[in-house]
Amino acid sequence: MADERPLFEAQFNPRLQRYLFLSLALLLLVTVLGIPLLLVWLLGWGQWVTRLYYQSLTCSLTTRHLRFSKGHYFKTEKTIPLENIQDLTFIDNPLLKWFDLRILKVETAGNSAQTGADMKLVGIVDAAEFKEKVMRARDDFQEARMTGVAPKPEGDDNTLTVLRDIHAVLQGLREDLKTNS
Repeated sequence: MADERPLFEAQFNPRLQRYLFLSLALLLLVTVLGIPLLLVWLLGWGQWVTRLYYQSLTCSLTTRHLRFSKGHYFKTEKTIPLENIQDLTFIDNPLLKWFDLRILKVETAGNSAQTGADMKLVGIVDAAEFKEKVMRARDDFQEARMTGVAPKPEGDDNTLTVLRDIHAVLQGLREDLKTNS
């Protein structure tokens, strides 16, 4: 159980850029100090900032952790052990629905109501499938901890077959070298 293998790398929906651009533009519009900045935001700075932010998003699931990283200038990296994940919840609002996006809120053990979720993932492509993979990985990890047996990685039989084929080819090459020398 000491080894940590990657299971899945989440992809983010490109529509997330437009969602971030418009939601921040709306925020600037409703604030008195934001109205002068709104013009600068709309004339290009906003598109540049949201593109950099989108490009910095990464989320990966391993056999032991859920890792998330965001931000270009102000980076945030979070790692949550699978055994601490209690629930994954979807959040929708009208603006998210318009862009066909969802927020996946990760709640962990020891998370108090005052601090909110430990992680909010906005705009993951096929968020329902990602949620199922995280929950399955969590269950596999907990089962492996209880039984003391490491979970078998997906595609392990195929990998073993390929390694055996490579071994046979190397043995054949070794025999050919012996007969030629």
